[in-house]
Amino acid sequence: MIGRIGQPVYDTGMEQVDAHDPNTLTIAQFADFLRQSGLPQRLIELARDEDLGESLHDWTGEEMFSDLDTRRVHLNSRSAGIIAGLEFLPDLVGVFARPGEIQCDPRVSDGDTIEPGTRIAELSGNARAIVRLERTMLNLLSRMSGIASRTHDFVSLVKGTNAKICDTRKTTPGLRAFEKYSVRCGGGTTHRMGLHDAILIKDNHLDGIKDQDLATRIASLAYKGENKGTTLWFVEVEVDRLEQFEKVLEIKPGVVDMVLLDNMNTDELARAVHMRDQRGVFIELEASGGVTEETVSASASTGVDRISIGGLTHQAVSLDLGLDADEVSC
Repeated sequence: MIGRIGQPVYDTGMEQVDAHDPNTLTIAQFADFLRQSGLPQRLIELARDEDLGESLHDWTGEEMFSDLDTRRVHLNSRSAGIIAGLEFLPDLVGVFARPGEIQCDPRVSDGDTIEPGTRIAELSGNARAIVRLERTMLNLLSRMSGIASRTHDFVSLVKGTNAKICDTRKTTPGLRAFEKYSVRCGGGTTHRMGLHDAILIKDNHLDGIKDQDLATRIASLAYKGENKGTTLWFVEVEVDRLEQFEKVLEIKPGVVDMVLLDNMNTDELARAVHMRDQRGVFIELEASGGVTEETVSASASTGVDRISIGGLTHQAVSLDLGLDADEVSC
């Protein structure tokens, strides 16, 4: 019963979209949704400050070029994968350059497959501004594209099943907005953005509660969370034993939207799906815990609805991208 609390509306400028579940947004709309939080702007400004310091100077670039020098460069791929981050190129330019100093011309779109030698974008304009932007732009887009590529690999492995590949909160501190965006570019699904937008009752929350008291306690926690005067995306509870899951199935319908089946083997996952279906309860089941490329297909074949994988973000390898100069005029 995802999206059961309230009906928030996201204004795209052209149309209004129900953004209670950000997975209903297009990739471009999701980028705008993240911008509204202010996080991308703050993260880019932090990246600028760590590179240019308090003085906001690139002394090498200022020595090598005059303020009137121009340059045209091409952002190229040196390895195959899925591109991510181009939607945020204007944001990067807006922080690192003065208005009109750099013009960007993307040649592909976020989510596209790229091969070695693919021309991703062309940048032209003030030479100082371009070299000032170069490293942060490459670092961010390479990282984001690595996550998108790894996500795409997992999505491909569960093709033909109903399972969606989901991210987690196991993200790089401060970079979550960009990393979760990258998962979407790779065809994956966004889980909760943080502790603020959904309820996920985990083992540490339930430690010491007996199985016979589980249903009552979970229902109480969920209802208390709903009544905090905020809009919540979903209520989810984690179980690591089928006996716990049986107790969750006893909760009144409409209280729990999802159950996270933690570190269960494929037999246990299949039994949980059967138990859910036998009861006729509409609860999405999410497999999680140590999922790898070797095990994800088997997990998906059990009939679970979602598979969450922390390794989409914390085990991703950055894609090799480079910036190649085409022309310099003085």
